[in-house]
Amino acid sequence: MKGLLGLIRQTTPAIAGGGHPDTFFFSTAFTEQGIDATSLVPWEARANEVGAKRLPAERGSKLLQALWSKDNYMARLGPDAVPRLEKFFDFATLPANRDVIRQDEYGNFMIVLLTGSIAVDREQPWGDRLHLTEARPGDILGEMSLLDSGVRFSVCTSLAECEIAVLGAQALDEMMTTDPALAASLIALLARKLSRRLRVVSARLGDHHS
Repeated sequence: MKGLLGLIRQTTPAIAGGGHPDTFFFSTAFTEQGIDATSLVPWEARANEVGAKRLPAERGSKLLQALWSKDNYMARLGPDAVPRLEKFFDFATLPANRDVIRQDEYGNFMIVLLTGSIAVDREQPWGDRLHLTEARPGDILGEMSLLDSGVRFSVCTSLAECEIAVLGAQALDEMMTTDPALAASLIALLARKLSRRLRVVSARLGDHHS
């Protein structure tokens, strides 16, 4: 964790006079890799497309606190983490039967499912969908693209009306500037959860082709 915190501090050099630096570690990652900005799908565009409605932050934060307090990984953030995280998240209600994340697109946000269920599928070249899993409250989706600026691995479709928490690249950069210790802890835990999930998915794909 100290190493990750050091990396974050290296990417946020101090401004003369003691002010907060401007940090663009995640929000510029796509363009730095030569990806056309018009190919990027930010949360604001997807929310408008799928008809998502704003959820009161008080309710969203309460749901997130309850779910993460029971999560073996995210509980390590500590009891005061969610109140500190609240200002960086957007909270929304997502209608049923909406593709909130689409495979092979570039997106710079992740989702925490608070209520409802979301299908996670892998579209096959011949047109079929391979069902990978069904996300339940507390599950995190889309963090891989947020962290590595790569294309989305799967399509995520709401199976019922869902309440979600959304963290975008710009908000994560702001967190790195204003609360670097919290950002370092969150990124480290997201990476651990992502690694574990990818191992499970890889095993399932291997079983499917065997």
